[in-house]
Order: sequence, then structure tokens, then C-alpha cells
Amino acid sequence: MSRRSSPRRPKRPSLTAASPCPCGLPATYAECCGRLHTGATAARTAELLMRSRYSAFAAQDATYLLRTWHPDTRPAALDLDAGTRWTGLEILAATDGSAFHTTGTVTFRAHYAHQGETGELHEQSRFVRHGGAWVYLDAVFTN
Repeated sequence: MSRRSSPRRPKRPSLTAASPCPCGLPATYAECCGRLHTGATAARTAELLMRSRYSAFAAQDATYLLRTWHPDTRPAALDLDAGTRWTGLEILAATDGSAFHTTGTVTFRAHYAHQGETGELHEQSRFVRHGGAWVYLDAVFTN
């Protein structure tokens, strides 16, 4: 879910602690993914990590995205496009990924708007436990 940066960065509405969480769960950003982004807590499941990563794209939080990426597949840096507005997340399926597993997958659709066009990213992400925490490993794009 990254895009190349455009030379002009449009002003975007800021995500506040009281904003609805972008991940779609019925909670505020501070009560939901914001706690994971600040490091106050860790994702208990692969699905919660995937939701928090989606919210990190919406919040332009490259630091969190890199921190929750497996070191074997993590890029050196992320260049997030502030012109992309993430507009909704649909979880289609999740396998394994609980406290009793070491791997898990989450299939989802992430909706976005970019330069007046709307689109969606359909992906199956793979997650693994690394150092006791869930991390993103890689994905298969199904678009």
C-alpha cells in the first residue's frame, strides 16, 4: 500500500485521537490503532496488525509501517504519497494469526482516492511472529 510521492504534497485533514479509527472498528483512533502506533500496546492478532497498518497508511505513519515489517522483507525507507486518501477497509478473510499461531494471512480490500480517481487494493497479506510480535512479511496482490 505505498505509492511514490508527488512533488506537491496536498494538505490533508489530520487524524486526531477522537477521530473514528480508519481501520473500521467501532472505536476512536486513540482507543484503537493509535495505541499500536504509539507503541503503548502490540497487536494481539495478525488481523489487528493488518488493520493497524492500514490505519498507518491513512495516518502517513511510515515509522510504524517499517517497525511492523519483517526485517527480511522490509524496505530501507517508505515514500508515502500524501495525495492518496485511504477511504475504507474490508476484511474478506483471515486464517490463523491468533495467539496460538506463528503465521497468519489476511485478505482484504483497501479503498482509496488519488488525484480525483477512486480505486481499491485487493491483497492477501502474510504475517509471522518475530521476536514475539506479529509482523508483516509479504503479500500477494489480487488486483
